[in-house]
Amino acid sequence: MAERPEDAKRALAKGTKQLETDRAIVTEWRFPPGGHTGWHRHGHDYVVVPITSGDLAIWTGSQEVRSALATGVSYTRAAGVEHDVINPNDFEFVFIEVELKP
Repeated sequence: MAERPEDAKRALAKGTKQLETDRAIVTEWRFPPGGHTGWHRHGHDYVVVPITSGDLAIWTGSQEVRSALATGVSYTRAAGVEHDVINPNDFEFVFIEVELKP
């Protein structure tokens, strides 16, 4: 895994599964200020729908990349992505993740 020493001090984001069907898994993610998901790999293609506007930082294992997200402006990624998602804002950040089952 590509955890960094400073990650041990971060609060964990909370994922709450809202529903699961034979085609999709829908999870609400809530990140406290400075919170993170921890290093993980996505097993499915997925869509993220931001509920909050602000930045998210993505630790790729070799670099941190910041992205500005806007409420309701979705993006998608393919299965296999590995990263740690970090909330660098001084407020809670929330998004909905929809994983697409094959």
